[in-house]
Amino acid sequence: MARFDRVIRGGMIVDGSRLPRFRADVGIKDGIIAAIGRIGADEADETIDADGLIVAPGFVDLHTHYDAQLFWDPYCTLSSWHGITSVVIGNCGFGFAPVRPAERERAMMSMTRVEAIPMASMKTGMPWDWVTFPEFLDAVDRAPKAINILPYVPVSPLLIWVMGFDAAKAGKRPTKEQHAELRRLLHEAMDAGACGWSAQRMLPTGPAAVQRDYDGSPMPTDVMHDDTCREFARVLAERNDGFVQMLLVSGDNARDRAFYEEVATLSGRPVIMNVVQAFDDRPHIHRHVLAWLRSCRERGIRVVGQGLTTDAGFTFTFEEWNLFDDQQVWCEATTGTRSERLAKLADPARRPALRANLPITATGPLPQIAIVGPRLDKNRQWLDYTLAHAGEKMGKHPVDVMLDMAVEEDLKTEFFAAPPNGKIEYLKELVDDPYVLFGVSDGGAHTKFLTAGRYPTETLCKVVREHGMLSLEEAHWRLSALPAEVAGFRGRGVLKKGAPADIIAYDFDGLAVLADEIAYDLPGGEWRRIQRSEGYRYILVNGEITMRDGKPTNRYSGRLLRHGG
Repeated sequence: MARFDRVIRGGMIVDGSRLPRFRADVGIKDGIIAAIGRIGADEADETIDADGLIVAPGFVDLHTHYDAQLFWDPYCTLSSWHGITSVVIGNCGFGFAPVRPAERERAMMSMTRVEAIPMASMKTGMPWDWVTFPEFLDAVDRAPKAINILPYVPVSPLLIWVMGFDAAKAGKRPTKEQHAELRRLLHEAMDAGACGWSAQRMLPTGPAAVQRDYDGSPMPTDVMHDDTCREFARVLAERNDGFVQMLLVSGDNARDRAFYEEVATLSGRPVIMNVVQAFDDRPHIHRHVLAWLRSCRERGIRVVGQGLTTDAGFTFTFEEWNLFDDQQVWCEATTGTRSERLAKLADPARRPALRANLPITATGPLPQIAIVGPRLDKNRQWLDYTLAHAGEKMGKHPVDVMLDMAVEEDLKTEFFAAPPNGKIEYLKELVDDPYVLFGVSDGGAHTKFLTAGRYPTETLCKVVREHGMLSLEEAHWRLSALPAEVAGFRGRGVLKKGAPADIIAYDFDGLAVLADEIAYDLPGGEWRRIQRSEGYRYILVNGEITMRDGKPTNRYSGRLLRHGG
């Protein structure tokens, strides 16, 4: 009997620890790295030739919304196409458990806008064979997986379960008894294997309230009482376990930062702050955040920032666009049925307010949005024009250019919004902070307009190979070991003896993010926007080859990582 199930032979090891690279073989037995060094040719049942390849730990993505998609897509693509072997679900406080059967439809309706997941796909693809959070984890455990899943407890379903939908949405302070029940539910979920809790707290009056419910109202977590966050933080302190992911923007940055610090101090656990973003026209924002994060580290407060390090933009139509909600007038105009939205966007009485309140949070300046998919022949002359340029030629305001064309083309006109973080020098400022986490992929969400799941490949190609901002050793630590350590992934994120064999082998010079595609591969006849990669020769999850040259092997060796391991 061979000593190893398989050996990865002759690769250049970048082990995720920041130690210098070295050439060696990796022996795998029962899903675990059993040896690294010189391994004889006859000691393995299977040999993987890694000559000329970088061999490194699989990437760890802390910000995804695969809570629905994992049930119909064992690979959780786009993530697995880009070397990600472990993901966290349940981010931002949004999820599907606990949910009573009578409230399932409403739970899915929320996710159609707040995370832009198609309703038909959720209805067709989710088994809904659970009610409680422990039952949800059992369902995830049963589902075939080619990637590891670590779960947060999203707190929005907890609030609805305990307080009722109307009270949770009204932001009422829970009673003493309700707080006791919320604490009990969080304990129960963590006993079952959850690794912490998550919440979005973007108040609707703030400048960045871009993720609303399907009707334009705030999500329960947006209006959740501060004392409820404190109660959840105390649960982690009592357990001395878990971590927090929180997206908190109310416009009062000093207040927000103080609250992050309070939650981290009360819990004694890491708090992942979303999101550190560079805006080309407002660099003071990310610089203030980076200075504050350094201050937290110096004072021993465990707040970790996750940076938006991808420059994936948004290709969208007004059929389902949801990321102009930072301005209430735009939120009102883009909610409702399709016919209602069409009428509101066509309404000349609304245009002055829409022109006067331009959304900027998600997409940068609206006049710089480009027209990339006009449908009518007469509009094709404006292909690739920005709204500002087309407006100059037409003698119209950019908002009227956009909305007149969208209405005329039955909301099917495609527009492209470049991200507001395009300046390479500002990206370098994020990269230069060694403890800013890379991401955010939002995998499984915003399926028709965003492909940020490409970020690990983009990091290696752009940050390392093209601009030399980081060494490969530093990059792999940032993409694997650091997020794994922060989020409680036990033993993952590094290549060492005894670690789970989550491994990628890739051609550094041949690595690339491929062009944008439309894929009709979602349940319910729905489509999504994707970007694949090339250059990853082998991807292994728990010792099994799950991808070979970008093609799935249909080996489902991923695991639900209860308690992180």
